[in-house]
Amino acid sequence: MTFHKEGYTSLAICILFIMVLNAVVQFYFPEAHVVKWIIYILSFLLFVIIVQFFRSPSITINTDDKQVLCPADGKVVVIEEIVETEFLKDKRIQLSVFMSPVNVHINRNPIAGVVKYFKYNPGKYLVAWHPKSSTENERTTIAIENKEGVVVLFRQIAGALARRIVWYVKEGDTVEQGAQFGFIKFGSRVDVFLPLGSEIKVELGQVVKGGRTVLAELPAIAAPAKIKKA
Repeated sequence: MTFHKEGYTSLAICILFIMVLNAVVQFYFPEAHVVKWIIYILSFLLFVIIVQFFRSPSITINTDDKQVLCPADGKVVVIEEIVETEFLKDKRIQLSVFMSPVNVHINRNPIAGVVKYFKYNPGKYLVAWHPKSSTENERTTIAIENKEGVVVLFRQIAGALARRIVWYVKEGDTVEQGAQFGFIKFGSRVDVFLPLGSEIKVELGQVVKGGRTVLAELPAIAAPAKIKKA
């Protein structure tokens, strides 16, 4: 397992903080052995938390033009039909994945194709499961069109803890399915907006893996949505 580049600064700050804290305790309280051991243990736990949060495990990605891969590790919290109003302006199946602080926070392209739309929106930091977080929180919106002309739109959404969204794509880019398109620091969610007629392959509450779990199969033609029942 490797360490993600987005964590370099956080890790450096963490190590510096631990070093200063332990030096201060050692200098001012040299005989307070219990206090020092408590600080040592807390320092170790903080270091482990930072390392596990920014871990970047190596994974095998099986690409398929007909499938939509999960963009992030987490749990499926929304499967519903809505109207996407920012770019597509039509009915879609929204599928949302909540990323907790213990998940890998790398975000991956659900399909391959050309980035037709990208926009960063500053906003609020409502809890990720709030109904309005998709439209009012800090977020990015990305739409990819595959070679068949099918567009899948998805959003990185900041939550109450997440205060930084990172992205690596722009309009006009040609991207690969499963490749990294961004990172959300300290937990949040990713929304995916699928064409009606997509066959949903996951259920509410299901634990999913970015780049590995198949969320849906895209329709050959427009048809009523088929959502797998729990």
